[in-house]
Amino acid sequence: MHDRNLSRRTLLTATAVAAGAIATAAPGSAAAATAATASHGTRHRLERIVSGMSLEEKVGQLFVMRVYGHSATDPDQADIDLNLAEMGVRNAAELIAEYHVGGIIYFSWAHNTRDPHQIAGLSNGIQRAGLAQPTPVPLLISTDQEHGIVTRVGKPATLMPGAMALGAGGSVSSARRAAQIAGAELAAMGIVQNYAPVADVNVNPANPVIGVRSFGADPAAVARMVAAQVKGYRSAGIAATSKHFPGHGDTTVDSHTGIPVIPHTRQEWEEIDAPPFRAAIAAGIDSIMTAHIQFPALDPSNDPATLSHPILTGILREELGYDGVVVTDALNMEGVREKYGDHRVPVLALLAGVDQLLNPPDLAIAWNGVMDAVRNGEITGTRLDESILRILLLKERLGLFRDPFVSGRGVDRTVGTRSHLAAADRIAERTTTLLTNPDGLLPLSRRSHGDVLVVGPDLASPSGTTGPPTTVLANALGELGFRATALPTGTAPSSTKIAEAVAAAQGKDVVVVCTYNVSAASSQRTLVARLVATGVPVVALAVRNPYDIARLDGVAAALAAYAWTDVELRAAARVLAGSAEPRGRLPVPVQRADDPSQVLFPIGHGLSYR
Repeated sequence: MHDRNLSRRTLLTATAVAAGAIATAAPGSAAAATAATASHGTRHRLERIVSGMSLEEKVGQLFVMRVYGHSATDPDQADIDLNLAEMGVRNAAELIAEYHVGGIIYFSWAHNTRDPHQIAGLSNGIQRAGLAQPTPVPLLISTDQEHGIVTRVGKPATLMPGAMALGAGGSVSSARRAAQIAGAELAAMGIVQNYAPVADVNVNPANPVIGVRSFGADPAAVARMVAAQVKGYRSAGIAATSKHFPGHGDTTVDSHTGIPVIPHTRQEWEEIDAPPFRAAIAAGIDSIMTAHIQFPALDPSNDPATLSHPILTGILREELGYDGVVVTDALNMEGVREKYGDHRVPVLALLAGVDQLLNPPDLAIAWNGVMDAVRNGEITGTRLDESILRILLLKERLGLFRDPFVSGRGVDRTVGTRSHLAAADRIAERTTTLLTNPDGLLPLSRRSHGDVLVVGPDLASPSGTTGPPTTVLANALGELGFRATALPTGTAPSSTKIAEAVAAAQGKDVVVVCTYNVSAASSQRTLVARLVATGVPVVALAVRNPYDIARLDGVAAALAAYAWTDVELRAAARVLAGSAEPRGRLPVPVQRADDPSQVLFPIGHGLSYR
């Protein structure tokens, strides 16, 4: 605990100064947003739609729900069985008819995202079901396409570098272009609300849930990147979502499994956590996602922020001037379920200031909980209509009332095009960060170091890329003229695997070890030490958090790639081979493992070959 506090203090001190540099736009300047900028005629038309809805339709509009299957009407039998078990309906069309949900969220594990044409067909089927209701209303179809390690739609869609990689690249125009391309491809498949960009400032290296999903530890830099991505997504015609308000960057607990407590003072929140959200609002953000975290300095009741009126209404709505859509983080996460029952959580969220209720564990319980609260007057009709109008105004801004459908031609013209893929490679090429290269081993020479062994974990692909990672990296080096062999060793290599790697290193010119979140007790450290002892030069490539180098001794060079997706591994291969210059700069500090109060490599560190 002492080390963790030292570590946190070092980062807070380092980032507070940078935070002061960010301009704080007038509350709600560009985005007091959707509601305020709608014409009087449009608003009146949508109010008439709201007034014509039944109570069941109104309550349904608040929910965004998962559904299993690749088709809105004819999913596979296994998905029908899952839908029946969890929601009592067979498919998406029945879900919409039964509960009148206002949105559907896509997941790869729910079998929603097989390929772009299938996704477009599913989206069209969902929209047809929405328009078949007594009050015809299109749906907000959403997903978590953050890119990097959290991506729901894989190849052949274009896969961009993740947030921390973009932070390392440091280019606002690249961040905007990445979001513009990603947004255009999502829109072509009928996905109109993306739960990105992450606005959390990752000031805690031990953060188990954010990490490389954040643009970095400098609030001003994060704010610039968030604003750029908001503008990129909006220019593509889809709704961006900044998350997780009021800031999930300094946690040691994963809110999927427990409730984190943020120790920041109110002043630290203003300096560190708030700037990216202020920037998002100024840039016109369409929706903001809540965090299932306790933040005692902002709400001493210790309710999760998702259920906190002081945080969501007092700070987000009133102080920051935000009047767009507020969506909860998933309500099936333990962080929001610890204190109250599943029937009360959605009610308390609405009373706190939320508009959209995302993915409750049991829709019937949540839906009926809200129905009961409206019927008994706990939630007033005025409060209910306020949220529904915000949701409909967003649907109107996205053009869903005019035409909610997409076409196969649009998919072919937009998704995974040659120009988009080339842009992804160009953006990724400036993100790889060279941390150490004391003897100038890098870039590798094909003549003196042409025979390469690649070892490390073959992690499941986060985004439907070709994988596995060691093979992707070895193949990329092969295409650059090296003789590269891949040997998977895992995130916790056994003594047998370590011995196998040591044997395989014999006769090689260099070993590239992909590392993944190396801890003090990790056997990845043993793997690296044993390989270093062979005398063969060892290059360490961190494929997730960039902090690994602090726990590795004796390596000839170390780099950070920030993810193990194809686009980032290919970029790292080009840097290793010298066909690209290492241009990335650390967006977070790396502290010493033996003394976290000391910074080993500061924000902005990154070597070059010139």
